[in-house]
Amino acid sequence: MPRKFLKKVMPDLKVIREHKHLQVFGDLLHEPNLWHMNRRSVAGAFAVGLFNALMPVPFQMILAAGAAILFRVNLPLSVALVWITNPFTMAPMFYGTYQLGAWILNTPEQEFDFDSSIDWLVNGLGAIWEPFLLGCLVAATVSSAAGYTIIRLLWRWHLIQHIKERAKRSHNQPKN
Repeated sequence: MPRKFLKKVMPDLKVIREHKHLQVFGDLLHEPNLWHMNRRSVAGAFAVGLFNALMPVPFQMILAAGAAILFRVNLPLSVALVWITNPFTMAPMFYGTYQLGAWILNTPEQEFDFDSSIDWLVNGLGAIWEPFLLGCLVAATVSSAAGYTIIRLLWRWHLIQHIKERAKRSHNQPKN
């Protein structure tokens, strides 16, 4: 069952509650709904995590934690999904969002050399910020909605399969 797999790979609740960066949320971390593994909380966590992963802002994990608390979805999963964008995937993902934004705005793509410095953010991003941010917003919204829907459908499908197997087992048991 998906719940068993997710529980196996999720970090310990006590470790998360005591994490120094999450202490900003105080007693809000003691809300039981933040730790439940059910179809609603996991699908919502995917929506929150995927949305925040594609937003080009600092402190994505804290924003994901705040959104998980606000929407009362699974907190650890929301925060973990932010790591879809990591140092290896960030450049191709954000270049793709820039291309998406340029396509939506019907503007020609501009050549630019990315440099992970404050100077590039101040000077280099100025020429491409509109298509970049629009692409990020569209990609984040679409992936968030798709993640939510796919998880809900997969969870439902798995539940139906489980019910069918249980009915099959009970039908095949010898009658006393």
